[in-house]
Amino acid sequence: MGTISEQLFSSASLCVWLIVPHNRGFPSFEGDSMEPAVLTLKKNEDRRLRAGHLWVFSNEVDVQRTPLTGFEPGQVVEVQASNGKPLGSGYVNPASLICARLVSRDPAHGLDRSLVVHRLNVALGLRERLYGRPFYRLVHGEADGLPGLIIDRFGDVVVVQINTAGMEAARDAIVEGLQKVVRPSGILLRNDSGMRKLEQLDSYVEAIGDVPESARLEENGVEFEVSLAGGQKTGWFFDHRDNRAWVQGLVRGLARSGPPRILDVFSYVGGWGIEAAVAGAGEVWCVEASAGALDYAERSAVLNGVGERMKFLEGDAFQALKALRADGERFDVVVVDPPAFIKRRKDVKSGLEAYRRINQAAMQLLGKDGFLVSASCSHHLRREQLVDILQRSARHLDRRAQIIHQGHQAADHPIHPAIPETEYLKAFAVRVVSD
Repeated sequence: MGTISEQLFSSASLCVWLIVPHNRGFPSFEGDSMEPAVLTLKKNEDRRLRAGHLWVFSNEVDVQRTPLTGFEPGQVVEVQASNGKPLGSGYVNPASLICARLVSRDPAHGLDRSLVVHRLNVALGLRERLYGRPFYRLVHGEADGLPGLIIDRFGDVVVVQINTAGMEAARDAIVEGLQKVVRPSGILLRNDSGMRKLEQLDSYVEAIGDVPESARLEENGVEFEVSLAGGQKTGWFFDHRDNRAWVQGLVRGLARSGPPRILDVFSYVGGWGIEAAVAGAGEVWCVEASAGALDYAERSAVLNGVGERMKFLEGDAFQALKALRADGERFDVVVVDPPAFIKRRKDVKSGLEAYRRINQAAMQLLGKDGFLVSASCSHHLRREQLVDILQRSARHLDRRAQIIHQGHQAADHPIHPAIPETEYLKAFAVRVVSD
């Protein structure tokens, strides 16, 4: 079934749209409301929900009174305490470790069109106050009251990831809600995440309306072109917006003494590196395993007039850093933003070693008084563990580390205070000096 975090929250290259039927036997949302079934919890298993959490685990359900086998995946339910008192409305998936998720504390407001529209309006209101242009994460799952749903906005196009059976059942309501609230010219359903397997859902990609192969976005004054259907996740990672802005400020400061050299490792489409080049870096190297991603990085570099200052290396990051070190290359700033090395709790040991290896290799490429920006999107890697890795790596090289900045996920990725798994991103900027 997977651990808790695995169920919270590819670089597959797709050149055609896959059009598939979408009612796959899930409960219908023909009307604006449905009479919910009741899911009853065991005695004292309501405490976490009353404290603000949204998840119900299968071992918390009173299966004698409400057998999980009696529910369909995605079915709307009213969750009740053992004494019959309503705790809220939600949806259920008997095949999942997280067998139910609340969408409202009011049992009269289930997951229907009106609730989706309301949640979208509230989410949009926050983003429009935060950002001047329509490029952001519009819905961040549990933190925006729509558990299992991710929506990223690229101007007139939105990319949707439906990760749970309950949200799959509400697919039509989500599409109609977006058309009413955001009025996009196109909606791309990127329903191909690994989490869908945990929910026993099929993977598919489908375009609704006018969805181009690629889209442009603006972040921190820099323009990017990204692939919507063939890129990683939804095509872009808005969560590092603030951290990339901080690096831009660092580069501007370093540039006062001469244009710095920057190395962007696991660069994807060049977000860190191109923004650094626009900020004044004299030379930027991007290391990425995906040739397709580097193609888009080159396009964006040219789009921003910094193509001549960019170098693109395709290949394994660990091998690339080893080769750069052998060639005697040195950089003023190295950015290491890898994919999650710890996706499951059982990956912790090997993941910690991978983070140690990559950060130590990055430090070996820093010039005198250089800066390492180290990030992790692994929820299972605690902030203090990454700090320890950075400290130990510096000491192994007989150098001293100074943490000068701590970064988090951007404001369009809000954190639900009762759900620790919604806080996942961490970044540290470290000055590495001779001891």
